[in-house]
Amino acid sequence: MNTTSNELRYRLAKERVERIKGFYGNLMAYCLVIPALAYVNYSTTNFPWVLFPMVGWGFGLLMHGLDAFGYNPILGKGWEERKIRELMSKDSF
Repeated sequence: MNTTSNELRYRLAKERVERIKGFYGNLMAYCLVIPALAYVNYSTTNFPWVLFPMVGWGFGLLMHGLDAFGYNPILGKGWEERKIRELMSKDSF
């Protein structure tokens, strides 16, 4: 492999690590905030409003995790890398 290829692989790996790190930060915040909201909810009212942030944030967390770990059910695994290689191979790009 040449140096440019190694630099590209390093940059892509570093970006992936940053996305995973961001996901874990988001997961940790979710695990701390949702129980606190549940405590406030059940201490103050009978209506389970805590379900709304739990489901909404949980869906966002799921999407963040899928992106961070490279799983994209719509475009398929490795789509981004294949598209980058395709665009880089074109002379007109």
